[in-house]
Amino acid sequence: MSATSAAAGGGRLFRHNIVSLFLIGASSVLLFQMGALAILFAVGQTQAAPFPYMATKPFGIPQIWSFCFWGGVWALVFGLVEKYFPQGLLYYVCAFLFGVAGPVLVLWFVVFPLKGLPMAAGLNAGRMLTQIIIHGCYGLGVGILLQVVGRRS
Repeated sequence: MSATSAAAGGGRLFRHNIVSLFLIGASSVLLFQMGALAILFAVGQTQAAPFPYMATKPFGIPQIWSFCFWGGVWALVFGLVEKYFPQGLLYYVCAFLFGVAGPVLVLWFVVFPLKGLPMAAGLNAGRMLTQIIIHGCYGLGVGILLQVVGRRS
């Protein structure tokens, strides 16, 4: 096998892993994050309904698809740091904490100010708790789905 064909094969394998990670992240949004939001909505913890279809600005894409896109992007970051997670039960704790640490902090201190919203959900404890739970469940979902599809060696 020539170096060129080996490199091409490696490129296909790498791209497959990126696509897989992205799809796992998007799936985790739909299954775990929106599932957690549905439960919180059902028990009255939040007024935010799951699977929102309100248009985003400036492109008018439904929010749920925007969430799935960013969930896929965050799964790529997860794929970079996951190798440092411990084995066993602590792996899932780290996956949950990843969802809390990365996406929530960026949401609170980057996305909200860019959208003209108060940082850290305006320090509204209920909204903050909801965001921590649903994003933690997202991270946990990515970890579980990676384990299910055999991504982790």
